[in-house]
Amino acid sequence: MLRDILEQNEEVKVNSREVQLLREHFDGCFNNEGKFDLEKFRAMIGDEINIVEENQGFNFLGKSYARMIANQESLTVIRPDEPHNSKPENRDSENIYISGDNLDALKHLCKSYSGQVKCIYIDPPYNTGEDGFTYNDKFDFKAEELSSKLGINLEQAEHIIDMKKSSSASDAAWLTFMLPRLELAKDMLSKDGVIFISIDDNEQANLKLLCDEIFGIENFIAVFIWEKRLNRENRKETSVRHDYILCYSRTYLDEETRRIRQLPMNAKALSSYSNPDNDPRGPWKSDPAHAQAGHGTENQFYVLTAPNGKKHTLPSGRCWIHTQDVMQKAIDDNRIWFGSDGNGVPRVKTYLYAKERGLTPETMIMAKEGGTNEKAKNDLKELFDGIAVFDTPKPVELVKHLLRMGSRDGLVMDFFGGASSTAQAIMELNAMEGYNIKYFMVQLQESCKPDSEAAKAGYKTIDEVGQERIRRAAKQIAEANPLFKGDLGFKHYTLEDFEGDTIDRLYDFDMNANMNDNDILSKFGAQTVLTTWLCRDGYGLNPKVTEVKLKDYTAYLCGKHLYLLDADFYQEEMAELIDKMVDTTQQFNPDVIVVFGYGMGYSTRLMLDKNLRALADARGNKITLDVRY
Repeated sequence: MLRDILEQNEEVKVNSREVQLLREHFDGCFNNEGKFDLEKFRAMIGDEINIVEENQGFNFLGKSYARMIANQESLTVIRPDEPHNSKPENRDSENIYISGDNLDALKHLCKSYSGQVKCIYIDPPYNTGEDGFTYNDKFDFKAEELSSKLGINLEQAEHIIDMKKSSSASDAAWLTFMLPRLELAKDMLSKDGVIFISIDDNEQANLKLLCDEIFGIENFIAVFIWEKRLNRENRKETSVRHDYILCYSRTYLDEETRRIRQLPMNAKALSSYSNPDNDPRGPWKSDPAHAQAGHGTENQFYVLTAPNGKKHTLPSGRCWIHTQDVMQKAIDDNRIWFGSDGNGVPRVKTYLYAKERGLTPETMIMAKEGGTNEKAKNDLKELFDGIAVFDTPKPVELVKHLLRMGSRDGLVMDFFGGASSTAQAIMELNAMEGYNIKYFMVQLQESCKPDSEAAKAGYKTIDEVGQERIRRAAKQIAEANPLFKGDLGFKHYTLEDFEGDTIDRLYDFDMNANMNDNDILSKFGAQTVLTTWLCRDGYGLNPKVTEVKLKDYTAYLCGKHLYLLDADFYQEEMAELIDKMVDTTQQFNPDVIVVFGYGMGYSTRLMLDKNLRALADARGNKITLDVRY
């Protein structure tokens, strides 16, 4: 399973993803040498798109390296936390918490959830010099190797290696860290999806340029300014009271299409609606019946006659919003208001319940709407019985405010999970405002500082704190909302690397050896291998898996894939498998048989291949034998 990926990663280039997309959509533009023919591409798209050839990109040391890393597959496996996941509150949960590097997590999740995430909120390290950010990845390259892979000179390659080795906190190091994560985040977003990214002045300008390049300038929505504190800070040159939140959409349709939702009506907005004439359509407010003249046609300029006979002329530079015929129908239908005495200036009735109404989001998020850092810390401290387990949690109010703009349902992701404010915000929205959101949280197993309150309370890693916050918040929400029967649990998975000696064993394994051995499988665990493969094959982390008994052997069926993991698969099991596949009454019809190659001996694989070929000929459809190493 890792050997295949190691060999695949050796072939990865900086632009592997981009070339794959071009081949998928513009295969005819590649010549017989496999090179992309720009002139063919020009002819195909015609004059619809202007191709800009000048170099206008945003460049930094490590950019090509970051793009290559984004294209490589993860060398981790997904280990399910079976004791936790089997608890009643978690068994059927569709919420996911992953402990591990978020870059690895995104690479795994993209296999099953690409294009399915409605909203992403992340609070990455700000690179302040005080937040502990340093760039240091687990990839090991020599300068000559990087030079060849990236198409750069040796000096540039050595600079990148020095940046990695020195655990740099430079702007280039931070951008190298962020680029592959944002590239994969974009892949995760649905067509109507949006992403919110918290940041401060240290990297806001660089982040904006990076996001413009990754998501596209046309998909930029706004930079929100959040009032994160209310008190003045006198110890610095300026008292910084705000952070930024960059917002981008996955796609852009047109100027009229909203990419973020309107916010719920507040008390002040609702107070504008009343029903003085007892209109059966319910409460309404009045809006002007005329608009700027430049937007009107000649049929929108006329003298309007009220029901009492009073004539109304247009103000200078204005036109009526309807033509005369349409306006008369609206008057007859009591949709135009002329005041309580019938002599007022004509105004259009806008009904509260005619459609879902809301408030256009403002780019200023004040503390009364989004909370403050101090309140967030105090709220978390109260949840943990007076212990300050996390120094810089984001306010639940802020995340809820953003999610109200992002999505009311579907999948939401936070891959810098931290103190799990996002998970609590989602549970509260589901329980109290009728949302139906499922979450994916990812947090690195970063050690709590030895002198921290979290460490003193017995928490070893940040992800332990994040999971405990979810459990405590879920209990609190359930107690406050006894009628809510929604999902307050989560399934937990850990991403695991393997030691060098294990990888050496995988490389040294003789694929032609005639043996059946479960020793290597035991290093991973059958459920870990199965979970990793199910996610890889597009079934996600909550699939319906059926155990299939073949004599005393257990196989696993999901969709069109049948997984054979254990070594003890012999002639009797093969016969049972064939019987099941030819018995049309059982509706047992997998198209792909996946085998853990380290456990199943060479002769057994030959037996499988021979029998499956014969069965495919008899059934008239191909059955793929996929042996994985």
